[in-house]
Amino acid sequence: MAQEPEPASLLPRPLLVVALGLPALLAAGVAAVGLFLGAGGKDAPADPSVDRSGPVALVPVPAPGAGSSECAALVSALPMQLLSNGATLPRRELAAPAPPGAVAWGDAAHEPIVLRCGLDRPADLTPTSTLRTISDVDWLVLSEGATSTWYAVDRPVYVALTVPSDAGTGPLQDISTTIRDTLAKGPVDTRG
Repeated sequence: MAQEPEPASLLPRPLLVVALGLPALLAAGVAAVGLFLGAGGKDAPADPSVDRSGPVALVPVPAPGAGSSECAALVSALPMQLLSNGATLPRRELAAPAPPGAVAWGDAAHEPIVLRCGLDRPADLTPTSTLRTISDVDWLVLSEGATSTWYAVDRPVYVALTVPSDAGTGPLQDISTTIRDTLAKGPVDTRG
């Protein structure tokens, strides 16, 4: 009996090895990244090792108007607590050296909400910027990761409110009302 020739593969052997090995390599890479970065999802429980009960440390940022009478008036008018997505957050102590014109709210279970007054004009404020008006205050919103920073851009000083994504709308509404009632409205400077 004549031996039949073995059927030849349509793909060269090195290409076949790559085609079969690539999905396995991809699956192993995804698993390794998942183990390295962790779940990081919204539904993941809070890390109990994170201490949110002590003073809030703020990174220094340029705030030439922080010592102004406008910022002093705003800081003294700010509420002692904010309602954030159903939780009442008290004012938090700031770590020394505390920057002037800054206030924070939060508790051990929530990321802090931070207000800074007297900042430089936001570089992202341009003639084509989309502004949101809340309680007659014009805001420029910049989102990054799990936080958003809202800049009040129609007052004599720039005010920034940084809120975690799970804070809800309560803090922004309360701060907008306080700004509206404390600082005079003015034109929005988009000239840069």
